[in-house]
Amino acid sequence: MTREFQRRDVLKAMAAVSLLGIGADDPKGLPEQIVDTMNEIFGRHPGFRAFHAKGVVCEGDFTPSAAATTLSKAPHLRGPVKTTVRFSDGTGLPDVPDGFPDAGPRGMAVRFHLSEGGVTDIVTNAFNGFPVSDGEEFLAFFRAIAATKPGSPKPTPLDKFLGDHPKALKVVTAPKPVPASFVTEPYFAVHAFRFTNAEGKSRFGRYQFLPVAETKFLAAEEAAKKGPSFLIDELTERLAKGPAALRLVVQLAADGDVTDDATVVWPEDRPVVELGVLSITGRVADQDAAQRRLGVDPLRLVDGIEASDDPLLELRSGVYAVSRRRRR
Repeated sequence: MTREFQRRDVLKAMAAVSLLGIGADDPKGLPEQIVDTMNEIFGRHPGFRAFHAKGVVCEGDFTPSAAATTLSKAPHLRGPVKTTVRFSDGTGLPDVPDGFPDAGPRGMAVRFHLSEGGVTDIVTNAFNGFPVSDGEEFLAFFRAIAATKPGSPKPTPLDKFLGDHPKALKVVTAPKPVPASFVTEPYFAVHAFRFTNAEGKSRFGRYQFLPVAETKFLAAEEAAKKGPSFLIDELTERLAKGPAALRLVVQLAADGDVTDDATVVWPEDRPVVELGVLSITGRVADQDAAQRRLGVDPLRLVDGIEASDDPLLELRSGVYAVSRRRRR
């Protein structure tokens, strides 16, 4: 591990959890403030995302299950469609080592190319949970990080914040092991969506992508010995031998489950609906062009799928738009 990465504050690398907020008195809009702050933490890297900067873009196919249309009338759930898939490490550093402990949680974004034209996206992280529920809490969280310096007296500003926010403490301290492959760990969309079928029946649910073959992680010592881009290299070698598959499922909310707060993780016993299988067939040839061109948005939705009232959904959409504009 290089000294550069050893020196980085562990919790600043944890900015990879997802979003960031800063003061409302700034004349810029909140999404632009967020991207500015990400650039301040990780540095400006022209042509790269402010967040989840290091990644690989692949192509594949999605084949819906017979049960998919019982949940939603969305067009990509009625027949096979082409997909674009991006796996990524979880910081704003384009050269972060894949085995670095705080390079997670990793991300997986999927674009479905609809047969009648248009696209729809799903954005997920490899951790089931979120530290805060709104931009104000995120502002306080990162202000606490910024105010906590090496040698800060105890309790530090960060200690105080985490002491007052047990859900954030749980996310920050939860194990996030390094996967053996991008396709051997599960991914979770932490926000709820409303799914409506052709009969007009609606249910709230959250997406999950689950490995078809196996779930496999590495011990910390083993991950530390891997090459800096071993996850990208491993995926390239794997796809040269044949497709890699993940199941797309939706975990359904029960009556009374919270659907507008990403910090609330639903119990594991909630039922799931199998939507289909995502088959990743290969890497996109021109990675540089693909990385710049692909811009996912959790609110790029289609008939049959609606956003919940989770306030972070609209904020994420705006943040991605700013980052995409600057990248191009």
